[in-house]
Amino acid sequence: MVSLDVIQQLKNSGLTGRGGAGFPTWKKWQIVHDEKKFPKYVICNVSEGEPGVHKDEYLLDHHIDEVLDGILAAGEYIQAERAYIYLRSDLFLRFKKNIESRSTRTPLVCVKEEGGYISGEESTLISVIEGSLAQPKIRPPFPTQKGLFGKPTLVNNCETFYVASKVLQKTYTHTRLYTISGNVAHEGVFERSDTETIADILKATGNMPDFDFFVQVGGGASGPILLSSELHVPVPGSGAIIVYDRKAVKPFELLNSWVDFFMQQNCDKCVPCREGLYRISEMIKKEKIDNDVLQDILFTLMSTSFCPLGRSVPVPIITFIEKILYAKNTAD
Repeated sequence: MVSLDVIQQLKNSGLTGRGGAGFPTWKKWQIVHDEKKFPKYVICNVSEGEPGVHKDEYLLDHHIDEVLDGILAAGEYIQAERAYIYLRSDLFLRFKKNIESRSTRTPLVCVKEEGGYISGEESTLISVIEGSLAQPKIRPPFPTQKGLFGKPTLVNNCETFYVASKVLQKTYTHTRLYTISGNVAHEGVFERSDTETIADILKATGNMPDFDFFVQVGGGASGPILLSSELHVPVPGSGAIIVYDRKAVKPFELLNSWVDFFMQQNCDKCVPCREGLYRISEMIKKEKIDNDVLQDILFTLMSTSFCPLGRSVPVPIITFIEKILYAKNTAD
């Protein structure tokens, strides 16, 4: 039986969603708990489709008991009829049998991701579970009031449920998971303090480069670029740190990899994302950027995209062009 002070424990912990949005976990659980409509549902989002992010897969491999304990605790607290675990297709094949065999008072149902990276957005994954197209929905209403099948639904990231379990078991020590990759000596997923800076983490894991480098942090497509002099800040977003050898990077190849990713993974529902990405791709492939046109397109993406995918495109492009591409051209 989940303790009646579950919300106070989550509030005291300061836990926020680990999927990137950072919404207070206690508040989301409380909203769904207080809704009067039934049935209610829990969804654990394990779509994890962004390059350079592997923490949720790591959790299922090494800490699946804690993840499921967190899901079941949430289900019991909000009186959920069912909990869905929304899994990237390869993870669905690996973990479905194990997860569904652990159903207790709250049945656990695994759902295979459809639609790629975009379906990790919470309204999109709800559409997929309902059997609809992998496209985002207008919000509000938010899933906490009107989610799966029109009923109150709690959607949290896999790591959020893992940490919630530790909070409720009183074993949480204010850590989070970081995925480190790129030009480093020790790639992997590391659990360390959530207050450590990027520089602290790279040093502690034996991954601080001894060459001229920059990093992309938060995610391997949507994350901002930081120079080696800008690492005394915590890791944002999904906790990824990707290290690049500045001298070895081919700028337009890297830009093209991000834009290609977003073009392949967007749902084509809205014009800013669909047409804007195409125009950016044209410029990058020609290796000739019209800065005024690019800034207009990126502003439109940031301001009018239907879902977070389009709004996340400008961040890596702007920071990379300003800090690496233009700086390199100036140096040359």
